[in-house]
Amino acid sequence: MSQPSLDPSEVRFFSGSSNPELAGQIAKLLGVPLEETHISRFSNDNLYVQLGASVRYRKVFIVQSLSQPVNDHLMELLMMLDIARSAAASEAHVIIPYFSFARSDKKDAPRISITARLVADLLKTAGATQVMTMMLHSPQVHGFFGLPTDPLSTRRVFHEYLQNRDTTDMIIVSPDMGQAKSAARFAQSLGLPVAAGNKERVSDTEVRISGLVGSSVHGHKRALVYDDEIATGGSILELSRLLVDEGIEEILVMCTHGVFTRGGLDRLAAVPEIKEIVTTDTIHTPLEARHPKLTVLSVASTFAAAIRHNFSHESIGDLFVYGGK
Repeated sequence: MSQPSLDPSEVRFFSGSSNPELAGQIAKLLGVPLEETHISRFSNDNLYVQLGASVRYRKVFIVQSLSQPVNDHLMELLMMLDIARSAAASEAHVIIPYFSFARSDKKDAPRISITARLVADLLKTAGATQVMTMMLHSPQVHGFFGLPTDPLSTRRVFHEYLQNRDTTDMIIVSPDMGQAKSAARFAQSLGLPVAAGNKERVSDTEVRISGLVGSSVHGHKRALVYDDEIATGGSILELSRLLVDEGIEEILVMCTHGVFTRGGLDRLAAVPEIKEIVTTDTIHTPLEARHPKLTVLSVASTFAAAIRHNFSHESIGDLFVYGGK
């Protein structure tokens, strides 16, 4: 049975410039048009943003990933929120598929900013009334938001993709202890054992993994490496070398946010044991930039379901990042 669509007369759906393809898919699933957003620059490099439809006394939804160029995309989002608030929108819902600032979640050096908290405050100040995002890098970032915030999970999307795949003799491995709980929930849903790397980060591009904790990989020929985000791929490369040394012959890499900077995707794809790299469209990857080993799954249905449940005053517990599946 098809689910009811949102009433187009009650809502306005917009996208920033980071991921209009995903925004269009979400809007289509909800049965509402994706309205135009006019974005340009003045001669002094200042951004100019104009929403292309009236938002007066309507619920406004804005989709914007904080992907590269991160600061431009953040400024676009803040301006779009300010426009909606100034134009008398009744609510301003922000859908941030990729919240890149979630990595800046603690003060681990003197005189630095906890930027995740700063950005959360900026979103509220700009006029956001609710935030929806996907797989925050650190769970504590959820607590930085002083407004209703829903961090959603990609486990259902990945689980559906693996339903028709042979997972015999497979073990799920997290690159570090920080993602071990998320990997354990995913492994439980698939009925597979789980292990995690004992990782030490030396720099932004260099890591050391001294060993594995949890289930032993001995006796397994295949590993599913599960992470929230891959940028340069350093952690996955180091873990893959360790897994191969332990006897793993085939590696499937899965991550929610495929950032893939500084040639990270090509370096991973060059590893013979890595047979496939699966990510989602929280970050837009142009077709010409997709390696043959890369598979991109859409999270549009997850966001659409969560938006519909919120709109209908229903629970989104099944879609929540800390939920059962």
